[in-house]
Amino acid sequence: MSCALDQLARANRTPPLAAAVDLFQFLAIVPDPRDPRGLRYPLAALLSAASAAVLTGARSLAAIGEWITDAPRWALRALGFPPDPLTGSVPVPHPGTVRRLLARLDGDTFDRAVGSFLATRSPAGERRVIAVDGKAVRGSRTRDRPAVTLLAAMDQHGNVLVQRQIADKSNEIPAFAPLLDTIDLNGAVITADALHTQHDHARYLRGRGAHYISVVKPNHPTLHDRIRCLPWTEISLDHIERTRAHHRHEIRRLKTAAFRHIAYPGARQALQVVRWRRDLTAGKLTIERVYLVTSLKPGEASGAQIASWIRGHWGIENKIHHVRDRTFREDDSKVRTDGLPRIMASLRNLAIGLHRQMGHRNIAAALRHTARDYRRPLTALGITG
Repeated sequence: MSCALDQLARANRTPPLAAAVDLFQFLAIVPDPRDPRGLRYPLAALLSAASAAVLTGARSLAAIGEWITDAPRWALRALGFPPDPLTGSVPVPHPGTVRRLLARLDGDTFDRAVGSFLATRSPAGERRVIAVDGKAVRGSRTRDRPAVTLLAAMDQHGNVLVQRQIADKSNEIPAFAPLLDTIDLNGAVITADALHTQHDHARYLRGRGAHYISVVKPNHPTLHDRIRCLPWTEISLDHIERTRAHHRHEIRRLKTAAFRHIAYPGARQALQVVRWRRDLTAGKLTIERVYLVTSLKPGEASGAQIASWIRGHWGIENKIHHVRDRTFREDDSKVRTDGLPRIMASLRNLAIGLHRQMGHRNIAAALRHTARDYRRPLTALGITG
């Protein structure tokens, strides 16, 4: 019996995170937007407290302020709030102070700090696969301004490495290269939807030493027709996968065809993915064919790997965007002031990434678990003081 209990304990133990890594080290790069005269609360303390609050499920600025107000003195001191030299009590900021700070924060630098923190704690030694996708924060729409759109890059472990806000009256295309400029792409594989199947993007990625897997749709008619008209029926199957979940049965088949030359920068192979999907409730069968190009040479990755990377691209939707919408109710949020929608999204990305690193698959359950003990969010952030 004792042997079985030992095995159960090992199975339920969360995977170890990188030692001696705490959020404070990365927040040092974030500039303080406040006037240095009369500052009462350190920037790192305020940002760490906001991060800890979101780790416990705080969905709004009001909830963040309440978490900080209710935190015990030892937790506040560990977060970096200085005690009163006369009474020994630890004063806490008014919720309005936290709101004004987050509204004025440099979003690019804060996202870089969060992404670097998550990346440092991720497993090393494997090829990085990075999915790029955008999301509109619908609740940020005002009468005079469209909803804030955020373009993010996520690795295969569910960590948002970097995020960038799309300029008003623009789209995701001009933000693609600036988004990836701040992270190491050497040897990585970048996946993106058809919007980013652009010649300039392909040249940029190859110039940075990265590979790409890009979806080709009829918005590139010449390239699409050339790939679609290949003799796919005569090409052997590279990979097949069958799954049954969510009341449907799916079969995904992958074929690859090598090219000596194709009218797309750096492209070495064309791919065809055929998805057979049967709804087990209604009995309806749908068949979808998707064509892609990749700069990976034949034999550089197996069919199973390429298929998993293509399917994994939608992880940025399921692991990040869907969780922010359903668990954190992001689209219902009415936060619209200055850069607050983006900063709140960054805090949610941090919380989701950390919970996945600690082995949690159900983020809602992870938030409830973390909220039951003030030590848990601090431990997740690497704060042990």
